[in-house]
Amino acid sequence: AIRNIGQLEFPFAAKVNAAMVVQPSAECLASSQTIQGGALRTYPFETGVDSVQILLQTDGRPLNSRIELLQGPNNNKQVIELYTEDGLNRPFFCFLETPGSGNVIRVVNTAPVEFPMAAAVVPHLINTEMTSDAVLGGDVVIGGDIGW
Repeated sequence: AIRNIGQLEFPFAAKVNAAMVVQPSAECLASSQTIQGGALRTYPFETGVDSVQILLQTDGRPLNSRIELLQGPNNNKQVIELYTEDGLNRPFFCFLETPGSGNVIRVVNTAPVEFPMAAAVVPHLINTEMTSDAVLGGDVVIGGDIGW
């Protein structure tokens, strides 16, 4: 089930499609790390990463966690709270868009310490044309007066 717990002014559209299930990449499966109950792990990304793969699973125990997309210090852009009874038979996998710079994915295991989970967060789409280098002598417009 998908539920919007936000305010009425912030609706969203969601779609679940069981016919065309996308599988995690080999890199995503290989980079899984354990997060103990009550703990968190952060995954910072370069400016050119446009989206990431997120895989959360357990050894058959309940999976109770929160995924946060942060841009800057403690500035939540997106938050996903999820629960599944069996994180082995029903793991969570998604692609999350990360536009802009300074993006960090924070995964919080909100379950008790008896319920560890495995998490993998890796880049999915990388924009090779985007650069974070400063350009000397580049055009800079201050105040928006481009015709001056």
